[in-house]
Amino acid sequence: MDRIQKLKEFLAASPADSFLKHALALEYIKTGDDEQARQLFEGILSANPDYVGSYYHLAKLLERTGDTEGAVHCYQKGMEAAGRVGDQHAFGELRSALEELSF
Repeated sequence: MDRIQKLKEFLAASPADSFLKHALALEYIKTGDDEQARQLFEGILSANPDYVGSYYHLAKLLERTGDTEGAVHCYQKGMEAAGRVGDQHAFGELRSALEELSF
């Protein structure tokens, strides 16, 4: 069974699990399905705005698809979330990615 199907099965049992949704979004990116990935990341962040890892991956997806303004906003929101939860490593990664995009 492929990874996407297996993750969907896990999600059927735990539909609110942000980790499973994040993993599924990453699998969709691997298959080139950016729209499904974007929907999952946005859903995660809507329900759980402190799920810091999804900001980076959503912003990278937005960058790749040409939405630079959206990516900048997503990096900034991710930095805010990382600051709230005290995740300095994620804050630094988000800041570096934002600086790379901005300069």
